[in-house]
Amino acid sequence: MATKSAPGPRFWRYARPFALPGHDGLVLVDSRLDGLYSTLLVDGAEVAHDHTPAAGADAIRNHRLSATLPDGRELAVEAGYISMVNVAIAVRVDGELVHESHPGRTIAFPARAARWISQQTATGKPAYDIDKLRRNKVPILVDVATGLLFFVVAKLTDLKTAALVGAAVGVALLVVQRFVKTDLIGGLALFGIVMLLISAGFAMLFEDDEMIKQRSTIVGLIGAACFLFDGLVLKGRRLGHGLGRYMAYSDLDDQRLAIGMGLVGIVMASANSLVVRLFSTDVWLFYTTFGDVALSVGMILLVVRWARHPGPRPVAA
Repeated sequence: MATKSAPGPRFWRYARPFALPGHDGLVLVDSRLDGLYSTLLVDGAEVAHDHTPAAGADAIRNHRLSATLPDGRELAVEAGYISMVNVAIAVRVDGELVHESHPGRTIAFPARAARWISQQTATGKPAYDIDKLRRNKVPILVDVATGLLFFVVAKLTDLKTAALVGAAVGVALLVVQRFVKTDLIGGLALFGIVMLLISAGFAMLFEDDEMIKQRSTIVGLIGAACFLFDGLVLKGRRLGHGLGRYMAYSDLDDQRLAIGMGLVGIVMASANSLVVRLFSTDVWLFYTTFGDVALSVGMILLVVRWARHPGPRPVAA
């Protein structure tokens, strides 16, 4: 039975009940940020538990829960994923199968996902490092909150005010960061603040809404140029490395990440320009706050795939 550890935030709980002669059984499986937790209860009392991490070779194994019933028989439960969104259990008493929550289904992690989750670096550490997300949860939440603030202010006032408020909040966060130990704005703090100030300056110079909307195109191209400079000249030591803090991988190539994000910036800037020219302000506002997420996420996933090391590098003799 695995040693019980402090669990991370829960995404979902699966309850899988089963019945034995004279006993009621229940398996609770919690999908959490740091892995999968399972608990076996017999007649309401916990008798076994197991845990697998979110990544690494151990992440894809099935859970094994065992206990001795009051009459001396051995109870063994196998639990695990049967798809990316569902889990199943198989119950055996003295080696004989007595219950399946999903009859006929093989309890095993989906093969494609298993290869991705179990990948390891050349040092034997999991390539998918969930601790990076946990360490950077505060700046990630701050980024989401500032994006929602821009959307709300723009809807209640105008685009110029929203840009100025965004810049003010960014500068305030940078000042507060000097007095607190908690990381508020992550490895891209200065870059983000500069982009906000450029955006606000653009909004002050141009009163026309159409020109203000094009600020995303202009600022996007400036940002893309910065990433490309970092990737091509600085080998990703600044922006590439800072952005890597927000991604739960320990095998990212900072240079490739910076170059890829520069190319994404060019595509996103071009897309914004097209939306501005072809659609209304309301459509653009929805796109720039929510719609472009789908486009950017798809491209970023490709960039991350390209930026990850293809595998263990040979050790020099």
